[in-house]
Amino acid sequence: MNIHKPVLLTESITALAIKPDGHYLDATFGRGGHSRAILANLGPNGRLVSMDKDPDAIREGERLAKEDQRFTICHASFAELAKVAKQSGLDGKLDGVLFDLGVSSPQLDDAQRGFSFLQEGPLDMRMNPSFGVPVREWLERADEQEIADVLWQYGEERYAKRIARAIKMALPLHTTTELSAVVTAANPAWEKHKHPATRVFQALRIKINNELEELKVALASCVDVLAVQGRLAVITFHSLEDRIVKQFLQQHEQGPQLPREVPVMAEAFSPRLCRVGKAITPTAQEIAENPRARSARLRIGEKLK
Repeated sequence: MNIHKPVLLTESITALAIKPDGHYLDATFGRGGHSRAILANLGPNGRLVSMDKDPDAIREGERLAKEDQRFTICHASFAELAKVAKQSGLDGKLDGVLFDLGVSSPQLDDAQRGFSFLQEGPLDMRMNPSFGVPVREWLERADEQEIADVLWQYGEERYAKRIARAIKMALPLHTTTELSAVVTAANPAWEKHKHPATRVFQALRIKINNELEELKVALASCVDVLAVQGRLAVITFHSLEDRIVKQFLQQHEQGPQLPREVPVMAEAFSPRLCRVGKAITPTAQEIAENPRARSARLRIGEKLK
């Protein structure tokens, strides 16, 4: 099993502009790489709350909580960010919130989680195995058009219809390698340096875990839970996530995009967030050391009022 390497670690810690006595929230604990780096920059009066819906991540977080009294772990989706901040007494008091989206290396490397198209495991893909339905059940319930829509919308898979038809014809499917083989056979044009099942597995994972809708809810919560001058740092791994984050920051910095003929007084909109710099990407050295970092983007915002 590979050791999980936090992506854009130095850049995200710099983005948070950590105050030694500040209060921070890591919305995606994973295996704790970013959380440990935040704690390393906090003083004795600093505080960090982390969240995750993966039970394996929670177990790792509980071990860290026993070692460091400044740290608290919460078993929750980041869509519940506002609730967690309020229960922790940090609503409107957070100096920084960090998101590291996507799947961690341990999740991919554990075949039993069903995220990997390279290793045989049960066709599951749930971040929280005790909630929702596994992919194999959803594929049996959904019709061909619904599957095609998911592959196109969440995976930007150009052969979505063809692949959806092949999946329905091959059902029932029970393992990741069975699905991977069906998709591979149905995909007529493989992208260079990319497995033909990559986009399909991404799309199904996003669907099963409701990832994009939960991200929108979580980002909206950040406007209220952050303190003035508090920082928001979001690491994304594909264009759909990045687009949501980019548009969120633009909307809160520039206001709603209205037709030119609609008269709006300047004072009618008062921005609450501003973007900090441009999107940050990994260095060539980081990508060479950790190929899973190649598509990462870090966007940063700061609360104004």
